Amino acid sequence: MPMSFNLNVIKEFRANGGRVGGPFEGGDLLLLTTTGARSGRPHTVPLGYVRAEGLLLVVASAAGAPEHPQWYRNLLAHPVARVELGTEAYDVIAVPAEGARRERLLAAVVRAAPGYGDYQARTERELPVVVLERPEPPADGPAPVVRTLADKVLEAHTWLRAQLRHVREEAHAHVPGLPAGLGLQLRQHCLAFCDGLTHHHNGEDAAIFPALARSHPELADVLARLDEQHRAIGLIKERLVELLAGIAVTEPERLRGELDRMSAELEAHLDHEEAELLPVLAGIPFPPAGPGPSANGS
Repeated sequence: MPMSFNLNVIKEFRANGGRVGGPFEGGDLLLLTTTGARSGRPHTVPLGYVRAEGLLLVVASAAGAPEHPQWYRNLLAHPVARVELGTEAYDVIAVPAEGARRERLLAAVVRAAPGYGDYQARTERELPVVVLERPEPPADGPAPVVRTLADKVLEAHTWLRAQLRHVREEAHAHVPGLPAGLGLQLRQHCLAFCDGLTHHHNGEDAAIFPALARSHPELADVLARLDEQHRAIGLIKERLVELLAGIAVTEPERLRGELDRMSAELEAHLDHEEAELLPVLAGIPFPPAGPGPSANGS
């Protein structure tokens, strides 16, 4: 669709709580914000969706064009995306269905919206059916309230630990070559974890650690050790991403070995970071308060 058309739909969607007119009027529509595969910038597109088997599904149909739409290529590079549905907005992990599961879900999509069957008939390309997975709520109750920087760091650590446990479980279940294997599912969850880890460490390296170094010089040795740990975990993460590029042929034991290694190092790093930094960060409000009035009252 032309960019100007999409921009008008997006504007109308956000102004009217998800309701739009024109060709989308009365249809099931969401906004999907992906991260550009090459640019790294956010890109938002309006997409029709279908609910089936309790799942939120979008189809990379491009109206039956011979090539995948750019938003789908973005999701393969960066699986974490943002969904706007009505007045609600939340993050998802995008996982293309494979094998028999894809066939079953596509059939459900076509029953709900027959036009997708026409799109598939127009192209030799197998239309990807993408499951937009919403993160599961904490098993032990509602998410804790974030009031301090310590709370925010612990929230990120909890997410990283949960994602790593999830992908390790999938890795132990993964058998390359099986028709209903966990290839793409495992790949997307691993990449989502890696992206989350990169974002968390970049935020610490760029903002939290320099600020702590200025306000708490006695933490210099601790921060230096944490920085070394970030680099070591980063190298393991890079090897993991390289393995995922060939998920269909990767030896399962190599993949599991890298995950086990990363898991051990990351758990040790997170434990050390929490023990050293959380007492200090507990005194810093989050989100940070805005600047107060200057001394001259201006």
